[in-house]
Amino acid sequence: MPTIRIASETDFQGWRQAARALRKRGVTPEETLWTVDGSSGTVVETLATSIEGAPAFTVPRDFLELANAVILHRSDERFSLLYRLLWRLGLEPALLRSPADQDVRKARHFAEAVALAVRQMTNFAHFRPMSGPPRRAQQTYVAWFEPAHRVTEAVAPFYSRGFADANFAIFTPDTCVHWDMKTLAALPGVDPADAPRADDLEDYWRAYCAQHLGAPPSEGCWRNLPQARLIPQTTAFGEELASAMVGRGSSIPSDRAVRAARRVTRDAPYDGQAPTSLEQVAVGVQMCRRCDLFRDATQGVAGLGPARAKLMLVGEQPGDQEDLAGRPFVGPAGQMLDRALAEAGVTRDLAFVTNAVKHFKHELRGKRRIHKTPSVGEVTACRWWLESERRLVRPRVIVAMGATAALSVFGKPLAIGKLRQQVLQLSDQSQGVVTYHPSYLLRLPDADEKAKVYAHFVEDLKFAWSLAA
Repeated sequence: MPTIRIASETDFQGWRQAARALRKRGVTPEETLWTVDGSSGTVVETLATSIEGAPAFTVPRDFLELANAVILHRSDERFSLLYRLLWRLGLEPALLRSPADQDVRKARHFAEAVALAVRQMTNFAHFRPMSGPPRRAQQTYVAWFEPAHRVTEAVAPFYSRGFADANFAIFTPDTCVHWDMKTLAALPGVDPADAPRADDLEDYWRAYCAQHLGAPPSEGCWRNLPQARLIPQTTAFGEELASAMVGRGSSIPSDRAVRAARRVTRDAPYDGQAPTSLEQVAVGVQMCRRCDLFRDATQGVAGLGPARAKLMLVGEQPGDQEDLAGRPFVGPAGQMLDRALAEAGVTRDLAFVTNAVKHFKHELRGKRRIHKTPSVGEVTACRWWLESERRLVRPRVIVAMGATAALSVFGKPLAIGKLRQQVLQLSDQSQGVVTYHPSYLLRLPDADEKAKVYAHFVEDLKFAWSLAA
């Protein structure tokens, strides 16, 4: 099996070179193994035949634009996904115009998540001026940011235009970028465990420069460093991604919402400044760093529904499909919920649907992402967002679906089977109801037991709707 070794996590040209060689040799996607080893250049092993004389082929421009975005996603399957699409385009030229195709959908979800990460970094990176000369041209601005995907170098040209007459440095876990008013350079990233606090940012900046430049910041010459990679400034790729983003199936968040979300810091106290609109919640969830679940998720998934819904449905967390789509309950559990709501006489569009935890917690098994139950600490950390949604929507009835949702809504563990069909009073004048989570029904192996629990689930939804009406 050919092993394709890519020089870096974002080496699009290396992937493209290898993919073209593989495609000309007729190597199928199932026969390839992609990996990143940090070597200089791309190495394609165990390819016996030459590509000279092989027929040329072309791909749509849309594919190249899509691949440029997907390559920045953190998913380990992005290289193989793109090569699979490249291979299939030879057989299905109109493949990218098939929105229902699983590979196309996944690639577009990856691209949307990357575009969202670009938008976050261009709006939420907070620069601090370092001590030094007061003149802007002699000043350096430094920021620490943890992007959801590897977009630092795509965003860097945006900031070089904003800091055209000053120096800046951005530290991220993936790459550190420096601008000296002439050249953009990239250096190794920072271990998140060593991430500097805001008050320590200047000391960290000086120590980093001493380590990688061998000189104080004011004396370092980034342009001549052999380990520094130059970043082209001619690309507007980051801005194009941000402007093309279709986050959560709607338009880009307004500047007002972004500014408000920026004011809600990542470690704001529970009684601190809270979002004043559901749009601010949606933006804030994307920048949330209250726990570590954001690191492996594609994006945060905020609630969806009317701003003044009488009924709020709370699940556990986004699943695999919700994580990719950016909307709650769109996967198998969502289909089960829609079916039960219809039988209960409830129109889903009249309910506000959300989750106790806003990022997908999972573990990898091969290429599959397997659900993992959030810990009590993760539920507690994310409760601030659920409370914000409750305060803004002000539902009459809240349905906690499953044990994790019950813990988040009521603040303590509850026995679902014993308390269903009971009214539980909440402190904000709304009433609570507990029931099973739709995914629990999907996991029941016995058909008779599944039918029984499903009937109970429909009864509970009817009961909650009667209270809300």
